[in-house]
Amino acid sequence: MAAGLAERLESAMTVQSPREVRESWESRFEKLYLEHYGRVLSVLFRLTSSRSEAEELSNEVFWKLYRQRLLPSPDGSVGGWLYRTATNLGIDALRKNARRREHESEAARIAFDSRRPAGPLDSVLRDEKRRRIRRVLARLKPVQAQALILRASGFSYHEVAKTLGIKRVSVGTLILRAERAFRKHFGAVAGEKEEI
Repeated sequence: MAAGLAERLESAMTVQSPREVRESWESRFEKLYLEHYGRVLSVLFRLTSSRSEAEELSNEVFWKLYRQRLLPSPDGSVGGWLYRTATNLGIDALRKNARRREHESEAARIAFDSRRPAGPLDSVLRDEKRRRIRRVLARLKPVQAQALILRASGFSYHEVAKTLGIKRVSVGTLILRAERAFRKHFGAVAGEKEEI
């Protein structure tokens, strides 16, 4: 009994080389991948209804697992983490697709509206409105004007934050304040309530 304990202590105290640790993780990861990939893919396919998107998201789930080197829980399973991560990524993809469809619908509506023939008066009014908008943007704080221009150009909050060098959580407040200031100045420049 003492000999068995001594052997276990000795093997526990033996330092593994980084290569051995990496190889053991890679072999464990490969087993986890083979064991769970099909079910993760199935869950994501049911969420997205797209085989290619489900495969892409499944790969992302396993890439996260690989990077985190998540060890099995005390019960020996990482399945819960995998499926929770898969469903979160799937729901995020659904939200992203819904937003994209909304933007595409809006773009199609704008394109349709812009196809109608514009008369000389429409052209003059559009040019005048652009001049007012430029004057108002010049009156705003530079960061507010930049945020409005980036957001109107289709940049996400993350992209606006990265471009302006600010925290992502600050972007919403910045844009809200910039829109209020813009409306205030636009009314003053236009001299009346005009739709922006």
